Amino acid sequence: MRILDRLEQLAALGDRIGYSPEEDAAHELAADWFREARLEVEVDAAGNLIGRIPGGAHQVWTGSHLDTVAGAGRFDGTLGVVAGLEAVERLGTPGLGVVVFRDEERGCAGSRGCTARPDAYVELHIEQGPTLLRADVPLGVVTAIVGYVRGRRTFEGTPGHAGTTPMDVREDALVAAAEFVLHAREVARGIDGAVATVGQVTVEPGGTNVIPGRVVVSVDARAPDAARLDRLAAGLEIEEPVRTEPSPMSEEIRAALRAEVEALGLPALELPSGAGHDAGILASAGIPSGMLFVRSLNGGVSHNAAELSSAEDIALAVDALTGTLGRLAS
Repeated sequence: MRILDRLEQLAALGDRIGYSPEEDAAHELAADWFREARLEVEVDAAGNLIGRIPGGAHQVWTGSHLDTVAGAGRFDGTLGVVAGLEAVERLGTPGLGVVVFRDEERGCAGSRGCTARPDAYVELHIEQGPTLLRADVPLGVVTAIVGYVRGRRTFEGTPGHAGTTPMDVREDALVAAAEFVLHAREVARGIDGAVATVGQVTVEPGGTNVIPGRVVVSVDARAPDAARLDRLAAGLEIEEPVRTEPSPMSEEIRAALRAEVEALGLPALELPSGAGHDAGILASAGIPSGMLFVRSLNGGVSHNAAELSSAEDIALAVDALTGTLGRLAS
């Protein structure tokens, strides 16, 4: 299968951190594939690689990114590029294109700085989670890319000697922080589709024999729409919050994806994306965008060498993507 062979070639380049020599090499390899497919190739001011079939009044693009995190698997981002090229080459329709965005993993720098804009964008991507696996469904249509609120919570206590301060008079800031972690879990569980994570804990003064006097924890809270994100943020009382709004996917593109998935005899399961993607950046900029998820195996693990999607699921995804691009470009 040509797609799997190309994934192997990209994986052989190793970790491809954004704007690194390794990411450059991946873009050069993809550019060669684009030229072999007789696409017109250009690189914009942000370094994004674009291959297009000349002509066409309506520009419809697919694609993703080729950069990775350290120790990454071989499917995240890369599958959307090589599968997108396969679909565009099959159709040969003027106006279709494949885009490879730079540095997605560290904040979607390429899609944020993209100077050329399509009329519509469809991104194929592995799910990076277990929802499709649990449902025993190979493909999923993305409804929205979640928004998030990030910040911190601070807890003040009284530092003291770990051996001489009785338990009943302690004011332990870490205990208060621990109670908040459990509270955050319950708040998120009470809101459908929401998640909340405490990933960093700073304890002061930090001695093994000193009762914590001050603790600062990070908070990452996500939800699929603004109303649920409002509820989640209110329940967590995040300090100095930084907020990114959810990005709904285009209903027209969702309908096209559903129709193509169902035409393959599959259920058109719909789900939000809990991770950020270039499609969300384009959607927020007013470009009609959609996403098709491919089932992730090995428990849905991603950003990990164990990342895996099957050849059978990938073949179905390429068929659905091809049909969708054909509908949108007609």
